[in-house]
Amino acid sequence: MLEDYYKPFEDFEKDIIKKSFKRIFKQDIEDKQLIWHKDRKDRTVKVIYGTGWKLQYDNQIPTDLEVGQNYYIKKEQFHRLHKGNGELKLEIKEYD
Repeated sequence: MLEDYYKPFEDFEKDIIKKSFKRIFKQDIEDKQLIWHKDRKDRTVKVIYGTGWKLQYDNQIPTDLEVGQNYYIKKEQFHRLHKGNGELKLEIKEYD
């Protein structure tokens, strides 16, 4: 299972009431660590900072991630990140 191996990010500032948390992808991450995957819940992802990073949904071309913008990822929808310059920090909110 995905949870059973090293994750290329660090989660912090978890808020149980808001069902949100922050996540950082470090600049030294390797492209091969950014794999296609699915999430167990619907999510809204807000970019706090990061330059040149992209989000790709299954069967679509990668989309530039823009600071301050929200991106919706449906439960069980395949997606992945493409590495940019420096770190990427996200605020992630999950929905039941």
